[in-house]
Parts: sequence; structure tokens; C-alpha cells
Amino acid sequence: MERTYIPDATQVLVAGTTEATKSAVSWAAILAGAAAAVAATLILLTLGSGLGFASVSPWSNSGASAAAIGATAAIWFIIVQWLSAALGGYLTGRLRTRWVGTHVHEVFFRDTTHGFVTWAVATIVLAIIVAGAAFATAGAGVRAAAAIGSGAARGAAASASQAGSPVDAYDVDTLFRSAQPDTSPTTSASDGHGEATRILARGLSAGDLSPADRTYLAQLVAGRTGISQDEAQKRVDDAMTQLKAAEVKARQAADTARKAAAKAAILSALAMLIGAFIACAAAALGGYERDLHP
Repeated sequence: MERTYIPDATQVLVAGTTEATKSAVSWAAILAGAAAAVAATLILLTLGSGLGFASVSPWSNSGASAAAIGATAAIWFIIVQWLSAALGGYLTGRLRTRWVGTHVHEVFFRDTTHGFVTWAVATIVLAIIVAGAAFATAGAGVRAAAAIGSGAARGAAASASQAGSPVDAYDVDTLFRSAQPDTSPTTSASDGHGEATRILARGLSAGDLSPADRTYLAQLVAGRTGISQDEAQKRVDDAMTQLKAAEVKARQAADTARKAAAKAAILSALAMLIGAFIACAAAALGGYERDLHP
């Protein structure tokens, strides 16, 4: 009985196929689409900036609110990204080299890949532009801060020869604190204000004033203002309560800003992914029309 030889799967060759002589990537079409996408983004962002400035008014109760402007800017940014991605992908699909004798599934894959690469190149270019502008702005700010800080540093060096000392001014105040605060007219008001500021700052960082600091600060206020000890005590408590409320509001504002930043980052990432999909779909559409009307 004769045996039929069945070749191994690794030995099977597709008949009538040859190795391509060039890459299937049409870089000229990709760069053209990316350039169009970047230009469209810059134009639309400039237009959006102009419309935003037109909607803002320096007069009270006039023009759009800050919340409305922020929401509109976010929506406009997403629209700009999607429109530029669609334009770049479509041009890439229409301008790419026609693939003769290629299966339709492979053509679709190549078109969508060209759209994705176009979107990626345009995104990288825009990121470089934004980073360059941010570095330029930060550099100007650093130079201005350095100019101001150099003068402040010279003044600080003249008044304190031991810069960076671990000794706190509050600790120095407690070292020279007397049983009765100095409220004589010859004492500078700024000295008392500075000491009171340091006491309140220490109490705020610790969560509340210590009994000794509370009593001393009330005595200092009573001596400087001429009010009774009880009234001074109440004034100190009210000031501490207001400082705690302000700190809570600041923490709440910081937490709100953190949540808003996280939400904006997530939505921006999703918008970019949708933009990539739009670029792929637009490139497939452009390639289809390119092959439909050779």
C-alpha cells in the first residue's frame, strides 16, 4: 500500500507569492497627514482662544462665568483633537500608495495602521511644542525668581549669618519669654506681632495652642490693647478658630483641585484614545475612496 506524504506545516509555501521589495508603510502620506493634523490643531486652538477672550468681560456680572469658560474650553479641546485626527487620518488614507493585488482585509489593516501612526506623530509633535512653550515660560519665571531671590538672599545673609539653622524662631521666643509680656511703649509693635504670629503658626501646625501659649498670648494682647484678660482670651480663641477654618478650606480646595486634575487627566486620556480611533477610521475611509476612484 502506497503512503501519501504530507509535508510539515513549516514546509508549506503559498504558491504565487513573492517577498515585497519595499515596506508597506507610506511615510510620505503619514507625514503629510500629521502635518495637516498639527496645523488644524493650532488653527482651531487659536480660534478657540479668540472666542474665549471674546466671551470674557472685565466688568462684573458680565460675560461668561469661570466655570462655564472652563467647561467650554475642555469640550473645545476634545472637539479640536477629534477634528484634527479625522483630517490627518483621512488625508493619509487618500494620499497613501495604492496596494495592488493585496487582500481587502490586509488593505484595511494597513489603512488603519497608517491612521494610527499619523495620529501618533501629530501627538508627539504637539507634545514637543507644548513642552517647549512650558519650558520657555518656566525659564522666564526662574530667571525672575532668581533676580528677586538674590536680593532677598543678600538681605537674609546680612541679618542671619547661620542660614539653614535647625533652631526655630518660636523656640528662641520661648527661651526669652518672661512671666509678664513686655508691653511698654518703647517696645516695637512689630516685635509683638511677630511673636504672636509665630505662636499662632506653631499652634496651627500642632492642631491647637498649648495652655501656656494661650495664656501668654492673651496676656500679650491684653497688655498691648488695654482690654481685659477674658476679652483677650476670647480674641485669641476666635483668631485660632478662624485660622483653623481657613486651613480646612485650603485643604478642601486642594483636595477639590486634586480630584479635578485626576478627572481631567482620565478624560484627556480617553479623548486621546477616541482621537486615535477616529484617525484609524478616517484613514480607512480615505483609503477606500482612494481605491474606489483610482
